[in-house]
Amino acid sequence: MTDLTPITALGADLPRCARFGPLTLTETPGLALASLALRRGTAAPALFGLTLPSPGGWVAGAGVAAFWTGPGQWMIEAEGRAEHDFAAEVKRAAPGCSVTEQTDGWVAIEIASSAGADPLIRLMEKLVNVDAATFGPGRATRTALEHMGVFLIRRAEDRLAVLGMRSAAGSLWHALETAASRLARPG
Repeated sequence: MTDLTPITALGADLPRCARFGPLTLTETPGLALASLALRRGTAAPALFGLTLPSPGGWVAGAGVAAFWTGPGQWMIEAEGRAEHDFAAEVKRAAPGCSVTEQTDGWVAIEIASSAGADPLIRLMEKLVNVDAATFGPGRATRTALEHMGVFLIRRAEDRLAVLGMRSAAGSLWHALETAASRLARPG
């Protein structure tokens, strides 16, 4: 039998990380994802103690987070649990709902700013059609970044997550890296 070695979405043994001035891009392969959809007549569950967010919202609790993806639909996140059957945990916590494993379909890139919100706002203004000034902490949306559909999540004043299709991980990293490096140049 072939000896298989797991790799990240960007094709390496270890997650990619790069710093451009005040911005740091980090691939986060440990993020577990599961989609949750209400079935007809089902009320939104209080999932792992979270009240599921309304449109455009993101909430975080003890080890899990959720963001709205459509009417009666959310993506549930759990950092560091990609190796577990997270979808099964979500299904047990949300009986009567439709739950689908999403972890391996996405790449997550966290962007941190050591200089507050301004560098993140400038990066978003270059890359996405989102009003960056009003896209504050606790917000999430689906948008296009270059030719790719992505989810943006504003985790904190100085943190932004970008989730894109795993099959486009290299293109997504390149777009973020190019824009961040241009912003970091003096002048």
